[in-house]
Amino acid sequence: MTEKDLDGRVIVVTGASRGIGAAAARNAAARGAHVIAVARTVGGLEELDDDIQKAGGDTTLVPFDLTDYAAIDRLGAAINERWGRLDGLIGNAGVLGILSPLAHIDPKVFENAVAVNVTANYRLIRSLDPLLRQSDAGRVVMVSSGAARSARAYWGLYALTKAALDTMVKSYAGELAKTSVKANAFYPGIVRTKMRAQAMPGEDPDTLPHPDEVAPRLVDMVAPAYRENGMLFDAGKGTTEAL
Repeated sequence: MTEKDLDGRVIVVTGASRGIGAAAARNAAARGAHVIAVARTVGGLEELDDDIQKAGGDTTLVPFDLTDYAAIDRLGAAINERWGRLDGLIGNAGVLGILSPLAHIDPKVFENAVAVNVTANYRLIRSLDPLLRQSDAGRVVMVSSGAARSARAYWGLYALTKAALDTMVKSYAGELAKTSVKANAFYPGIVRTKMRAQAMPGEDPDTLPHPDEVAPRLVDMVAPAYRENGMLFDAGKGTTEAL
């Protein structure tokens, strides 16, 4: 991709206060996008804003919890009022939940994982789809996980939410087939993130790829030049296949 291939584009990034989301936001801004950064952590968003401004970029900070679904609706209304369109959505926010036998998971933990990893992304699509259709090349990419397919023992909660997300993206992509909007999924692979540390507390983080190493490929998928639809890019394997 060219250095400023996102010049003038308006891109929403969720989970933007740290990890892959923050790295994607910085990369998108460096490539010319106005980044609408969504996350719960105000301090993390402010640090992101400082980084982007120092690099000459531009961002709008939107601090809220994605389980506040009314706030997602307000986000769509605010974007419509200011820009009248949205060029890209990077749905990165997610939670691990807990690694546990399914029968032992507390219902509140289960419900929160579904709320963040599945329902919030549906609500984002519901709120932002009309704006994406106003773009000349609207792009949606949801950050999912290989856990959706491996579904290993004790990973059932996380795996089922990501499998549901993949299915949602596949169906949505089919609905977009005759439009200029494209929807795809991204598996980041093993990356040095807080979620990875939560899942693998004994692992040395210095042995893992930094989020900055995978973010450019993720951001590529919201560029106008990316014309795939209903596909999955697996960064760990470097492969692209149909969902």
